[in-house]
Amino acid sequence: MQSYKLLNQIAFKQWRYLHRCSTLYQTTTTATSPEKLTIPPPSNVDMPASPKIEKLVSEISQLNLMEVSELSTLLKKRLNLPDAPIFPVGNFSSVAPQAEEEEEAPQKVKTQFTVKLMQYDEKQKVALIKEIKNLLEGMNLVQAKKFVESAPTIVKADIAKDEAEKLKEALTKVGATIEVE
Repeated sequence: MQSYKLLNQIAFKQWRYLHRCSTLYQTTTTATSPEKLTIPPPSNVDMPASPKIEKLVSEISQLNLMEVSELSTLLKKRLNLPDAPIFPVGNFSSVAPQAEEEEEAPQKVKTQFTVKLMQYDEKQKVALIKEIKNLLEGMNLVQAKKFVESAPTIVKADIAKDEAEKLKEALTKVGATIEVE
């Protein structure tokens, strides 16, 4: 009987604790109601402007060129904006950037080269197959033969200039026509 009484007391305390927590939670959530969130309109829809902005736009659109210039200088002074550089207007403005691009192009140095086997001399085919087998790692004679017969093909890609020249020299000695790109 004692254990039954003890279990009832524990259950009652837990129920009372749960009840207090739930009422406290409900009061805190209702007390701090979040502000009503407004969903912004999509970017492709014209957003209605406030009357104040509409009035400013209509007044500015009625100004002549001199008044717009004065307004611009006053706004720059008041907002501490730097003077923007004035670019010339006309057809010659597009010519200058092209000249700079043309000057930059020759300065670029190609660092990665591709060696291509374009064709080979039939009389020196065996020597070329052996040379390909030695130069390309992991290739046996059968693979080297198929590789040579599938010309034009890429021997090596993305290699340094000196390595490409050495490869070209070695393969031209055994009757191959090589192209380095």
